[in-house]
Amino acid sequence: MKQSLALRQGLGLTMTPALQQAIRLLQLSSLDLQMEIQQALDSNLMLEQDQDAVESPTESMEAPEAAQPAAGPGSGILDEVRAEDNIPEEIPVDAEWEDVFDDLPSSGSSSTDEDGLHDFLQANLHTAASLHDHLIGQARMAPLGDVESMVAAYLIDAINEDGYLEDWDGICERLVQASGVEPSVVTAVLARVQEFDPPGVAARDLAECLTLQVRQMPRSRAGRWAALEIIECGLIHVARQDEAAIMRTTGLTPEDIRQGLELIRTLQPHPGRPFQAHESDYLMPDVIVTKKNGRWKVALNPDHAPKLRINGRYQGFIKRADQSKDQLQLKQHLQEARYFINSLESRNETILRVSQCIVEEQRAFLEYGEEAMRPLVLRDVAQTLGIHESTVSRATANKYMLTPRGLYELKYFFSSHVATTQGGVASATAIQAMIKRMIGAEDPARPLSDSTLAELLLKEGIQVARRTVAKYREALHIPPSHERKAVA
Repeated sequence: MKQSLALRQGLGLTMTPALQQAIRLLQLSSLDLQMEIQQALDSNLMLEQDQDAVESPTESMEAPEAAQPAAGPGSGILDEVRAEDNIPEEIPVDAEWEDVFDDLPSSGSSSTDEDGLHDFLQANLHTAASLHDHLIGQARMAPLGDVESMVAAYLIDAINEDGYLEDWDGICERLVQASGVEPSVVTAVLARVQEFDPPGVAARDLAECLTLQVRQMPRSRAGRWAALEIIECGLIHVARQDEAAIMRTTGLTPEDIRQGLELIRTLQPHPGRPFQAHESDYLMPDVIVTKKNGRWKVALNPDHAPKLRINGRYQGFIKRADQSKDQLQLKQHLQEARYFINSLESRNETILRVSQCIVEEQRAFLEYGEEAMRPLVLRDVAQTLGIHESTVSRATANKYMLTPRGLYELKYFFSSHVATTQGGVASATAIQAMIKRMIGAEDPARPLSDSTLAELLLKEGIQVARRTVAKYREALHIPPSHERKAVA
């Protein structure tokens, strides 16, 4: 085979570092974005947060205007990173940086928000005392002798995070062997510990935990006596909702059973859970939707879209067009800062445009509720805005929208469609809402089967199979009809 050199022309797509950064920022959640911004502020001396920035008029636009695709220069789509953002290698001697980049925002003194961050972290931490410390404090105040205090401390150490004493026989045997106390003393101290707060603590099983809580209630509490009888004789039937079996086991009347079950439902099966250390988890919206003067408006959450700018102090250090190490590093930091700011602006504008398109398409949902949800897929939004489906997918991943009807993930507004008898389509979300409404209005003694639900949907113009109804019902975490049936 003869080797030779040849030239060929071809088209290819190359992802520049700026484009890769813009794509990565777009798919980040608000929490991850805050961490990314903080990391960029820490590593790039040219970046600083603009504390005096006000909300731009472009961040609050009405939904009807958002439905129109805004392609072209300055549309904020990911494939538009300006080439002129590159830093020129040669700068005139003693030239001011504004002479080369006259569009740089003005910069004031650098400042941080460490106090606000500290307050947020302190408010977000769960600082309540642990269950162990809570019980030890009560044991120290209880009228116990030295031996009883030792036994109480041993029992408290053996209580798990849920507030239970597991393997009671083993605990009692080890305690008797280690301390030489009588088993009756251990049992007596256990009874004292079980009187501590929270009610039900130090129980050896679920029945004892519920019994301890009921016994600490006033004797005049309605359903108290019936609840004790149900827990002692028919607790296994409570989970099955078999009131007939409870009646046969306990001999209680239907009214007594009703009051007893209502009281049992108010009890805490895990008394130690409220004392478990955890960090509060809050969902903050990325987009806020409001209705003003009869028109729906979409705006980005300003807390998730911080304003960044070039640090004027370090920008002023570049005065000469030399190629020293410091100058090259300053140039590199400035170019990276401009890329990062452009990527943030592109991310914000893409999320805003996608959200506006969703609001325009789901206007009926905002007005009337879930049953008015229209079928919508990623392709519909992509075609409307003139962007790729993957861009829409990244823009809606882990993003949340606050509406007058509640807080929803952006992906919640996307659902498949089902054909109607009139030739139209209905969204799966709307059908689930209809099924939920029908089940909520059913007769508890005669719950609706999946076949009956399919027939009722057909009368409303929705033609779905029984297995489809079963799938939607299971997605709503609604049990089948035989488990929903109430026993008289």
